[in-house]
Amino acid sequence: MTAARITRARSADADEVATLIASAFTELDVSRWLIPDADQRERVLAANFRILVEHALRHGEVHFAADRSGVAVWVHHGRSGPPEPPDYDRRLAEACGEHTHRFRLLDEAFETHHPHGAPHHHLAFLAVRPGMRDSGTGSLLLRHHHEHLDRTGLPAYLEASSERSRTLYERHGYRCLSAPFHLPENGPPLWPMWRDPTTPEP
Repeated sequence: MTAARITRARSADADEVATLIASAFTELDVSRWLIPDADQRERVLAANFRILVEHALRHGEVHFAADRSGVAVWVHHGRSGPPEPPDYDRRLAEACGEHTHRFRLLDEAFETHHPHGAPHHHLAFLAVRPGMRDSGTGSLLLRHHHEHLDRTGLPAYLEASSERSRTLYERHGYRCLSAPFHLPENGPPLWPMWRDPTTPEP
């Protein structure tokens, strides 16, 4: 069991979670596409992620590795999915400024490719602090929540943002639902992935 090495984040942790994800994601191809200016990128990402982390804390769960070196952000989806974050349009524009257009395109692409109908948990973010990516923290966080999903018979969905992350998720039982979809305006590919629950061995 992994529970002793995982803690559940609370609303007071939203800034720390958003900042951690931004520092981990700043060099991803999708982050470069969203915010080409490297001097602005981490700040804008953290502001955007704060909105999404708060939403996940209301409509899902957020897990820290016990040493706070990594975080997993899960959103619970019923048959119709969760509601949009409150006052989303205004908050998005305030957080992203001149980059809002690209964030809207990202939202639209996610919505288009997200499977609907079957209840599932959506892994919105899996992030590990720079310099600790080979520590096994990501796998620890995945295994922790997968144990719960397997007990309750729920599948999981995510969008992998690189070949490396796709390979990690494949090792944990995810499969690609289709060929990767590319973000518009010469954006990078993303891989929609699904994991069916497994039945624990007796």
